[in-house]
Amino acid sequence: MRGVSSWTMGFHRPMGICKLQSSWTLVDGRLMHARVFVHKPRSEFPAAVLVHGLGVSSHYMVPTATRLAPSCSVYAPDLPGFGRSAHPAHVLNVPQMADALDGWMEAVGLDSAVFIGNSMGCQVIVDLAVRYPGRVERAVLTGPTFDRAARASFLVLVRRALRDGHWEPRSLSPIILNDYLLAGPVRIAQTLRYGLLDPIEDKLPRMAAPTLIVRGEHDYIVPMKWAQYVTWLLPSARFVEISGASHAVNFSAPGKLARATLPFLHGRGWPD
Repeated sequence: MRGVSSWTMGFHRPMGICKLQSSWTLVDGRLMHARVFVHKPRSEFPAAVLVHGLGVSSHYMVPTATRLAPSCSVYAPDLPGFGRSAHPAHVLNVPQMADALDGWMEAVGLDSAVFIGNSMGCQVIVDLAVRYPGRVERAVLTGPTFDRAARASFLVLVRRALRDGHWEPRSLSPIILNDYLLAGPVRIAQTLRYGLLDPIEDKLPRMAAPTLIVRGEHDYIVPMKWAQYVTWLLPSARFVEISGASHAVNFSAPGKLARATLPFLHGRGWPD
């Protein structure tokens, strides 16, 4: 039975500078944590839900979330097993993480939203959009994983990650380290395995929601050809590259990402 109780703690700063609050919601008997900023009265724009990638939590989504918060309510949940959310006894695969996200939306009273995902979080959003199409109004997929080369060779994936790490901000490293310690190596390894066993290209043609594919200029985890192929597979999509950004565009270039995506998220058309 899905829970419906939730509570928050924290505060927001005056003068329009938004600070996210921590919120805990009971979903299927487990607590899910999220970082949120909710407009009261409700904003005219749909709420934005930010979905993190492999092994990490919503912490590294905060720079982008705070830039979206002045114009719409934002929610950045920790998927089960990661961040401050409860750790289920078994590791969730991609469809199960999408189910958890659907249950969390039901519990917090979000009928639908616009979504921004990074890395493996994009796979969760795509699965949600295909199986629960009413939930996803529009989507921004930044650095969507995994291409065929990465699935075929773990060594390729490791080499790409090391090369990309050179371009990521140093301030991201302690956040990743802390999140990895919270999740644990076994959970991360099994989640990676599930991600590699989830060919996103099989689902993309069935994703009806308008979608923006975003790639950082220095994203060595997601090759340009793969990002363009993902865009081509989608029924309604455009591609944007963010100059100077790495794989974690949401952390390395949050201002550029917000400027490139806000009009689209608000339903004002595609970026130029």
